[in-house]
Amino acid sequence: MLNEALRLIRAYHDISQTQLSTRLEISNSYLSEIESGKKQPSIELLKKYSECFDVPVSSLLFFSENLDKEKVTDSVRRGAAKKIIDVLKWVEQKNAKKFAESSPN
Repeated sequence: MLNEALRLIRAYHDISQTQLSTRLEISNSYLSEIESGKKQPSIELLKKYSECFDVPVSSLLFFSENLDKEKVTDSVRRGAAKKIIDVLKWVEQKNAKKFAESSPN
């Protein structure tokens, strides 16, 4: 889920992968692999995300926790993480719609 959250945070801020990879000082292909879930970001990279988007690292790490445990608290975390991702997806769609409406035809 971390990969999806990082992608949605970037989309929410209306930043392209190329722009973000430059800010994070990583290659565009590496950022693409992170956002697609093929690679996991390092703690150092999460710190850069944190600074770039003014989001606490702890909030970013919330998404990286192993949510496969069967404890009730893990179930609550999984539900909360899903809800947060749903909200970020909604914001992304809203921004895309607003951008489409403001673009000249």
